[in-house]
Amino acid sequence: MKNIGVAGPWITELETSYVADAAKNAWFSNHAVYHQRFEAAFADAIGTPYAMALPSCTSALHLILAALGIGPGDEVIVSDATWIASSAPISYVGATPVFVDMDPLTWCMDARAFERAISEKTKAAIVVDLYGGMPDWDALEGIASAHNIPLIEDAAEAVGSCYKGRMAGSFGVAGAFSFHGSKTMTTGEGGMLVTDDKVLFERAQFLRDHGRPAGDRFFQNTEVGFKYKMSAMQAAMGLAQTERLDELVERKQAIFGWYEKALAGRDDIVLNHQPADVLNSYWMVTAVLDKSLGIKKLDLMESLSGHGIDSRPFFHPLSSLHAYENSPQAIKARDENKVAYDISPRGINLPSGFQLDEETVQTVCEKFQQSIGELQSATR
Repeated sequence: MKNIGVAGPWITELETSYVADAAKNAWFSNHAVYHQRFEAAFADAIGTPYAMALPSCTSALHLILAALGIGPGDEVIVSDATWIASSAPISYVGATPVFVDMDPLTWCMDARAFERAISEKTKAAIVVDLYGGMPDWDALEGIASAHNIPLIEDAAEAVGSCYKGRMAGSFGVAGAFSFHGSKTMTTGEGGMLVTDDKVLFERAQFLRDHGRPAGDRFFQNTEVGFKYKMSAMQAAMGLAQTERLDELVERKQAIFGWYEKALAGRDDIVLNHQPADVLNSYWMVTAVLDKSLGIKKLDLMESLSGHGIDSRPFFHPLSSLHAYENSPQAIKARDENKVAYDISPRGINLPSGFQLDEETVQTVCEKFQQSIGELQSATR
């Protein structure tokens, strides 16, 4: 059987025509045309006045932290169950990541865990919209406001998702997106910083261009900054994908619906949750197996691979990684974050790319259930 990949973009003639035009014409006085069009279109789609195209979501988070003046001696609270790109920028600025548990339904930051983790050193929190899902933003914002803590939204995986009518990325002081090749919307590699805070935005703009004042033509750097820019070709692809965002999200929801239909009736497999007040863009279709099945995610992934199906593990808790194993915060998290350590070993991401059709999803689900049965038989 042909290998079924876990992710893949949806590229049309619109994207290729914009990219070709950028390659030919986005030079000299036209070098910023596609950046400007992309940023304006994306800001409009998210509902924020400011947007900055960047090379990655990681760079966006780094710039936000740096623009907020966070540094050594400060603590930043972050979801434990996520990719390390959510926490690495905290280390970039010299601050300390504090890992907190996730909600058992949304898999996003648990508001009670967030509140318990607040200390006099807490200067911000990075809230991740995991796999396209959304946390309880009302609760998180209420707690943050009471303690005067800025929230940063890591919406890397959630472009097109909504919470009570507000788009992912529009919460907190600023939001960060990823346009990696695996994401719902892609520029190959890339990211975006969005915010409604003009002062933060202008500070981030200054820092992302080697500490040069706006409009500088004589290379008079006034601080040591960073080099975080996107090419015109990437911006052109991003513009096209933004213009097709509704279509992309609708397709993701259709793919998830095919999985729901194919796995209906199995109460021992839980898929992504969508609360009544949330629109989940389902970046990844994620399946968490009931404990009664006695199956670990890496064993299941290996079995699926034997059937020609790629998959990804549910993110390992950051506090379990070698990168953090000796930090006091990780040691504490390994004892306290019961939900993350319970769910992560039992979850995998199934193929979720735009290359899928309903027949292929049906095949994936048949092999998925076959793998579960084979692993159960092997342990009896």
